[in-house]
Amino acid sequence: MPTNDSKSTTDRRRFLGTIASGAAAMSLATFAPITTHAENNFLTGTDDDPDAWFKKVKGTHRIVFDVVKPNGILPFAWPRVFLLTNAATKTPESDCGIVVILRHDAIPFAFENRIWEKYQFGEFFKFDDPKTNKPSTRNPFQNPAKGDFTVPGFGEVQIGINELQASGVMFCVCHAAMTVMSTVLAGQMKMDAKEVFNDWKSGLLPGIQIVPSGVWAVGRAQEHGCKYCYAE
Repeated sequence: MPTNDSKSTTDRRRFLGTIASGAAAMSLATFAPITTHAENNFLTGTDDDPDAWFKKVKGTHRIVFDVVKPNGILPFAWPRVFLLTNAATKTPESDCGIVVILRHDAIPFAFENRIWEKYQFGEFFKFDDPKTNKPSTRNPFQNPAKGDFTVPGFGEVQIGINELQASGVMFCVCHAAMTVMSTVLAGQMKMDAKEVFNDWKSGLLPGIQIVPSGVWAVGRAQEHGCKYCYAE
């Protein structure tokens, strides 16, 4: 028992130290523009009603993939695996309801190549291009070429966002994370935060819904019958 208590104390201290370090790195000046945007409905406003969007989830077998960070092909492979294995057990795509939430460090996948290149998303979000193994200047899951992705045992898989959407998969992106990340990057690049945010918004891939926050979307998806899956 004393050993466990000692370990718990050490873990708590390490956790608190991590929080303190993060707080020190993020100055009040960083948060000031975010507060200003929130007062102007910049944080919560979306063009479409996200609650209405969630009413489009269909099918008997419903699942939500919660994507919080880049992790190779896995965030996009899992929805396809869900569809393929349901098909193998006699459940057609039309009876599968799949929601993919892109939040936190996974939001760059919601945007077109232009945004990736302009804002150096590969470096900022720590994602390497699978073809070059260098920080990506493109979204590999935007309209991939035939044969771009293979999975051992499965062979070639269609896991582009456009390909998954064609199979009925619904994608959404976190507005709160867009606000925070665009503000941080704007500061680094000495640009206007709102202009950067609006540029990102203009570069959203077709069919991707902006939701107030990723955690809001996790809750709504489950309210609409989706079973939760952490997409790691």
